[in-house]
Amino acid sequence: MRIIAVGTRMPAWVGAGCDDYLKRLRAALRIDVVELPPGPRSASAPVTRAMQDEARRLLGSLAKDEYVVALDERGKAFSSLELSGWLADRMREGRDVAILIGGPDGFAPEVCARADFTWSLSRLTLPHALVRVVLAEQLYRAHTLLTGHPYHRA
Repeated sequence: MRIIAVGTRMPAWVGAGCDDYLKRLRAALRIDVVELPPGPRSASAPVTRAMQDEARRLLGSLAKDEYVVALDERGKAFSSLELSGWLADRMREGRDVAILIGGPDGFAPEVCARADFTWSLSRLTLPHALVRVVLAEQLYRAHTLLTGHPYHRA
């Protein structure tokens, strides 16, 4: 599994938070984080140009047969138990999974068209740095539910 995120130079707490949860998962589920530079933004250039640049980078980083998940507030929301079932399905399927975190203006249409699934972590708009940590924690939580680990307490 890969988390492919638009954005570089995250605060130290982001790396520490993500690393903590991803290290806990490593024995059972390897998740790599790939950072892509955001498209250049300026007052004189349209935002769509930056989004197209990000789309090119995101789509170029995907393998042909990867199961692609786009994180978007308009996507499907899960409870923790539902997410663990979804994760179990992905693991049984055996395809590599790429979870995409877009840039500050979201995804260009072609990225959404390539996605096999659109997932909402929350109906709230979250800062991109926080999304990485929340995503890592939720994947860890989902996996602990599958394995009967006591981390999740309903």
